[in-house]
Amino acid sequence: MVVNAMLVAMVAHAKQPSDIIYHVGSSVRNPLTYLNLQDFGLKYFSAKPWIRKDGTPVKVGRVTVLTSMDSFQRYMFIRYLLPLKGLELANAALCQYFRGTYLELHRKIQVVMRMVELYRPYMFFTGVFDDMNTEKLRMAAKQSGTETDLFYFDTKDINWDDYFMKTHIPGIVKYIFK
Repeated sequence: MVVNAMLVAMVAHAKQPSDIIYHVGSSVRNPLTYLNLQDFGLKYFSAKPWIRKDGTPVKVGRVTVLTSMDSFQRYMFIRYLLPLKGLELANAALCQYFRGTYLELHRKIQVVMRMVELYRPYMFFTGVFDDMNTEKLRMAAKQSGTETDLFYFDTKDINWDDYFMKTHIPGIVKYIFK
């Protein structure tokens, strides 16, 4: 779609250079959410379970999808940091009996927190990209007789279910889950 939009934009502005920015994205006309991703994953792996090396299928279920950094930090505090604090106190009371366990869990939590902080701009991004210029370009191309079926770039017709169920997730399973 992006290449098609670029080709149509080049033709449209061949004799008149332009600084118009064309966003080819679906965030306005056909948005995809984290909940959609969760649903696709649940649907796919319920129908085609991923099999462990020992031959048993991996059970799938809904995961906690957090929508903001605040909700993530609250979740981590209640679910992991508070129990870790309890382990730290028990460790102190029992003469460092749980020292190795405490240090390992503390390290893992710190790694997760650092990763989330690094990926924060992407994980909790709520922006949308205005594709009005692209829509105007598409309509102008259609009216001018440009072969819009050949240079198709209408993001509202992306079938996310079909894409994730037949292309994206099977590709991840085949090339990443080895």
